[in-house]
Amino acid sequence: MKIAVQFLALVIVALGLAGWISEANADDRPNIVLLLADDLGYGDLSCFGSPAVKTPHLDMLANEGMRFSRFYAGSAVCSPTRASVLTGRYPLRFGITKHFNDVNLWLPESATTVAELLGDAGYNTAHVGKWHLGGLHVDEHGKRLDNQPGPRQHGFDFYQTQIEQQPIRSRMGRERTLFRQGGTVLLRNDQQVSQDDPYYSKHLTDANGDYAVDLIERMSGDPKPFFINLWWLVPHKPYEPAPEPHWAQTAADGISDDQHRFRSMVQHMDAKVGLVLDKLDELGISDNTLVLFTSDNGAAFEGFIGDLKGGKTDLHDGGLRVPMLVRWPAAIPVGQTSDAFGHSNDLLPTFCEAAGVELPAELPLDGLSLLSHMKGDNPPSDEDRGTVFWQLDLYKSIQRHYPKPKPYATEVALRGKWKLLALGGKPVELFDIESDPNEQRNVIDEQPELVLTLAAQLEQWLRAPRTTK
Repeated sequence: MKIAVQFLALVIVALGLAGWISEANADDRPNIVLLLADDLGYGDLSCFGSPAVKTPHLDMLANEGMRFSRFYAGSAVCSPTRASVLTGRYPLRFGITKHFNDVNLWLPESATTVAELLGDAGYNTAHVGKWHLGGLHVDEHGKRLDNQPGPRQHGFDFYQTQIEQQPIRSRMGRERTLFRQGGTVLLRNDQQVSQDDPYYSKHLTDANGDYAVDLIERMSGDPKPFFINLWWLVPHKPYEPAPEPHWAQTAADGISDDQHRFRSMVQHMDAKVGLVLDKLDELGISDNTLVLFTSDNGAAFEGFIGDLKGGKTDLHDGGLRVPMLVRWPAAIPVGQTSDAFGHSNDLLPTFCEAAGVELPAELPLDGLSLLSHMKGDNPPSDEDRGTVFWQLDLYKSIQRHYPKPKPYATEVALRGKWKLLALGGKPVELFDIESDPNEQRNVIDEQPELVLTLAAQLEQWLRAPRTTK
């Protein structure tokens, strides 16, 4: 018995999990697994009507829980939405107005994150996968530089991600090796993994998915519940062929090589989601694990958005609407579809309510918990939510195979069915997205009083104080 205990301790230390075994009593609060895709469009899952990719494991997640058909990312590019997901607040609150450039931008350390709140309440917390919120630069010895906050400073006990440093990431992007050689630039708990690490030679999607499965197995033995933040890089460029069988299974006549690569990448991610769900089943913890899947922004070049307007980098719905699925068998009825509005700001309060975490009274949030709605109650009303805002620095090009729609916009004010787009605070378009979800009929001249009201609210929001440290 003594030898067995010593061996277990060695395994825990080797995996960087020392300190996670607690003396807490058994905990019936749910485990939480957040799955975040990168550049996955509104229609890129088969349960959202994809004509291209089969995603049986994510479809199963939808069938066994709730599918949200009107869920919005916090931005039309990645870094701002990731800040929204972690903090429950608009990215602009932290001065985050565009994607990060791997040089001198980061989420301020003073920001309160969902990982910090759950960790303070007794959860084990881990981040696996893309980060893109700063703080992932290393020195010549592969040790993380501490001049910017990274995952640990934002509440994660443990993390594995990629080094986000120039010129490494740009070079791998140009060479289309970011996925196939992604394991060679993994950073785990502030230290680059070595060549003898079992994940060093893995495809990035495998490195992320397999490591998350490994963490779930080990954390399930701890009486404390866990929160795993699993952020895929899929299907962000560079488009690379996924390993077999996904490459062969996604071949089709008449499609481009990039479209084939894109389809194989999405199918590969879906298969890894399946392994995560299988592990939860195998361990007997599926019933009390809340699993939520969504995307950081709308589709880029090869993604599918149906008839929605725009795409990544654009504030029309093609750049903001994303798929969202949630399953928690112990609490959420199966087979539901909701057309209620949801936003990535809502994730923090939803997770905290599920975990029984009382939010600090002094913590300002821009989102609302969706948990009671997931359990079958009515969603938050338009009156409860008020006007919702987006801001994004102007990107004059769109990451699609067509020009960016004009007039350009850098802000949105949305109240109920009315969506106002503005450029530098000046209104340029107004749509009734209930009757015109594809934003084809600009009615800005027909609703002058509404435009004035929304524009005034937008101006007030733009002038609100920001936290940048």
